[in-house]
Amino acid sequence: MATETDTKAAKKAPAKKSAAKKAPAKKAAGSKAKTLKVDLPADIFDVAVNIPLIHQVVVAQQAAARQGTHSTKRRGEVRGGGRKPYKQKGTGRARQGSTRAPQFAGGGVVHGPKPRDYDQRTPKKMKAAALRGALSDRARNDRIHVVDALVTGEAPSTRAALAALLELSPRNHFLVVLERSDSVTWLSLRNAKQVHIVAVDQLNTYDVLASDDVVFTKGAYDVLVNGASASAETAEEGDK
Repeated sequence: MATETDTKAAKKAPAKKSAAKKAPAKKAAGSKAKTLKVDLPADIFDVAVNIPLIHQVVVAQQAAARQGTHSTKRRGEVRGGGRKPYKQKGTGRARQGSTRAPQFAGGGVVHGPKPRDYDQRTPKKMKAAALRGALSDRARNDRIHVVDALVTGEAPSTRAALAALLELSPRNHFLVVLERSDSVTWLSLRNAKQVHIVAVDQLNTYDVLASDDVVFTKGAYDVLVNGASASAETAEEGDK
């Protein structure tokens, strides 16, 4: 039988918290991203930023992404309402010709949306100039990164890829530009919420502006620079 002294001692004794042990965070194998020092071409990464042009291109891109499948029925498309609801005169009520008129519940919609195409014509040169401006803005703030690879080996690893990105920048949103053949990195990052992946031929102004840092793999960077150089040479020949 517990005495009064034992009871008081039990009350004074501090309760021990059963804290669960946290496993130490382990660095994934091959998570170190080898950052490459490259000379960013001035004609792509150091041009004047034309904000009105960038705005126009981004608005056009977002407009083109709209499905445009919205649709409402007008009074002639709503089923029923072909009979006059009541006689023209003698009821004291306002004259009505159909119960499918817009003022009735269940009637048609006036000036409602119909399926349409929201695409806006945007010349290729405008898109290219806006993209160069967005990349230049990121480059001036040291937010362009070129890496040899985000994942080493042939097995995909989301942990290793994310660890490699966090070594590049502490910010939250990354745009990772890859080659289409880089399946290991695609599989590693496709489910990461803070990462948006695009192929180098799909690089666009909106994605660059929506991200904090832009990360190129060496292969994707070479494709971008070589493609821009070829386009510039073609334009010069056309001007001659």
